Amino acid sequence: MAKKKAANKSPKPRIKKPSLTLSPKNKVILGSFLFLFGLALLIAFVSFLFNWQADQSTLSRLGEREVMTQNLLSKFGAGISHFIIYKGFGIAAFALAFLTLITGIYFFFNLNKKGLKKFWFWGIPVMIWLSVFFGFFAHKNSLLGGTVGYEINDYLQDFLGFTGTILLLTFLLVVYLTVRLKVTPEKVVTYFRRTKNDISEDFRSATPSSEKTTQTTPDKQKSSVIDTASEEPSEEEKKVEPGRPAPDKVVIRSEENPDDVEMEVETAVEEELDNLSKKAVEDYGEFDPTLELKKFQFPTIELLKDYNANGGGITINQEELEENKNRIVDTLKNYKIDIAQIKATVGPTVTLYEIIPEAGIRISKIKSLEDDIALSLSALGIRIIAPIPGKGTIGIEVPNKKSTIVSMRSVIASPKFQNAEMELPMALGKTISNETFVVDLAKMPHLLMAGATGQGKSVGLNAILTSLLYSKHPAEVKFILVDPKKVELTLFNKIERHYLAKLPDTEEAIITDNTKVINTLNSLCIEMDNRYELLKDAMVRNIKEYNTKFKARKLNPENGHKFLPYIVLVVDEFADLIMTAGKEVEAPIARLAQLARAIGIHLIIATQRPSVNVITGIIKANFPARIAFRVTSKIDSRTILDSQGADQLIGKGDMLFTQGNTLLRLQCAFVDTPEVEKITDFIGSQKAYPDAYHLPEYSGEESGTGLDIDVGDRDQLFREAAEVIVLAQQGSASLLQRKLKLGYNRAGRIIDQLEAAGIVGPFEGSKARQVLVQDMEGLSQLLDE
Repeated sequence: MAKKKAANKSPKPRIKKPSLTLSPKNKVILGSFLFLFGLALLIAFVSFLFNWQADQSTLSRLGEREVMTQNLLSKFGAGISHFIIYKGFGIAAFALAFLTLITGIYFFFNLNKKGLKKFWFWGIPVMIWLSVFFGFFAHKNSLLGGTVGYEINDYLQDFLGFTGTILLLTFLLVVYLTVRLKVTPEKVVTYFRRTKNDISEDFRSATPSSEKTTQTTPDKQKSSVIDTASEEPSEEEKKVEPGRPAPDKVVIRSEENPDDVEMEVETAVEEELDNLSKKAVEDYGEFDPTLELKKFQFPTIELLKDYNANGGGITINQEELEENKNRIVDTLKNYKIDIAQIKATVGPTVTLYEIIPEAGIRISKIKSLEDDIALSLSALGIRIIAPIPGKGTIGIEVPNKKSTIVSMRSVIASPKFQNAEMELPMALGKTISNETFVVDLAKMPHLLMAGATGQGKSVGLNAILTSLLYSKHPAEVKFILVDPKKVELTLFNKIERHYLAKLPDTEEAIITDNTKVINTLNSLCIEMDNRYELLKDAMVRNIKEYNTKFKARKLNPENGHKFLPYIVLVVDEFADLIMTAGKEVEAPIARLAQLARAIGIHLIIATQRPSVNVITGIIKANFPARIAFRVTSKIDSRTILDSQGADQLIGKGDMLFTQGNTLLRLQCAFVDTPEVEKITDFIGSQKAYPDAYHLPEYSGEESGTGLDIDVGDRDQLFREAAEVIVLAQQGSASLLQRKLKLGYNRAGRIIDQLEAAGIVGPFEGSKARQVLVQDMEGLSQLLDE
């Protein structure tokens, strides 16, 4: 019974919270009230200025009906005016009337209240300032400053004195003019110069030497006289900065009415080159960065093999298409999913079947049948796209029984690549609809590649490099190639003096040593900072604008300016670098990925192990463009693409590409090692630069070379530490920490001293330093010397 009674109880009514939002009707009512009230205040204040003395004697008897006042709003006007003006802010109180009136307009017409807030924010301080200012010239309780102005002024003079009060009011006035009215000394000077020029212009127009031209306006048929400025330049034109011609000025004055106000018409002139750069462009033309290798020839298309020359290309097998269609339809019917329409698009490796299910079928139901459809088709790599972005269909990708090779020659020769208006065009391969896929690396701006061993990563890198070699002159792009495996990118050594960049005093441009990778990455960071300084001096935002300005000879090479080529860093096996160097590699790469896009440094990183400790969150966040070849697990697919699908690819160049939005399935263009060799031989045989493009010098901060060379500056435990290192044959600071019970900083300093003494080798990343002394006898001999 108790439960029943409780159930019959009606719920307590909710208490509505008061809302400050006004309805449109209330806004109109409030707006009209405030507008009329502000108007009433304005009328009362004006009337008070003329009648305040006559109404002074009646203020104490305003409650009596027989008392008469001279104010236009009678007793209300006299009372409120006396309170706000005489007892308040003086004549500055008019600001209050205007603010109330403007507030009414804003509410009545439902205008944006942002401007209204500014009126009140600045209006009240201005009213107080004026009240205090007029208080200087007022006696107690007079109309100028009012009681408030007089008392504040009197208080300020007691503490600051007369002069201090003037200085404070002057400072507040400057703040208001600068912040609110945007008045600056430059604007004031410009205003007075214009006034001076106008006076001189009027004087010249009055003399008979001025030229007069009569013009007739067709609409009103009124004649006017246009006075052209004399050939002598004005003071403002004389002081115009170089490269900015003075604007043309004419003065229009009505001929019918001599008393009419003159109008000055100023025609703006576009900014021109300064005289030096303009003359240089006229004499020599724009700067040509390719001039040093003017006779450079791009690789010919014949260097690439045509795999489809003998009647190749995509062949459509009608029986296979019909068989796959029937199996898809039958499989879906088994789960009571009817299909209204089906369409097949045959690609080089995969055929896309687009289906439109009957009304009422849930997409998630079809998506869950991925494995069942793969079983019925007896095919590897079935992938369902539900739905296809931009289409009202569901896609089922089925690998072809006989795949077609997408040759590098076919994508390079395609009009899409040849006519691509891109900074760094890359022909990656072909889509399912057999269209050449070309993207701009400069807009990516960095690319992350992953895939299991033997699935096409190295071929993909060669395809990217080949695309850039076929489209960009050696003066326009430079490559930094990192190859820990030492065999993948060695062919590009032949184009070292054309396209490659390296550290000074380095023998080989292809980087295979992890220590040199760290130095190169840090050197690249220095190059990035130097380029940003150049962009700052040139007042441009990116490398494209900078090079355009440099070609137009607007930037002086004597000031350090030069033509900046794009730099592409290619890392073939990123996982090996992370395992051996860790943060020392990740930190500069993350910095480059975050900042280097504007100054033309772009990264391409490939790895065969897309795990979270290799492709970290910092790396993923700065690499929106990603390519995934076939991987072994769904986890790896999610790591590289943030979704599954890469585990369902069929290998041999089959890949998924994303640039931050949708996944696109491509067949990577195939370029074999002999083809790359022919291309590099063709380029390497031509005239080259004296050396590879040199990056800034970088010396590792932790190498310790040159520190504490003086014997007297050595640590007290130096000899003991040397003995520990030689006995253990392991040069690490952690060993000294354990054996000698030292702190990290002291142990690090001793290691630097040991290096300077020639006992241990230089810094090698996360590895222990090499011990250069083999035994204690050799150590004693070295230290005695």
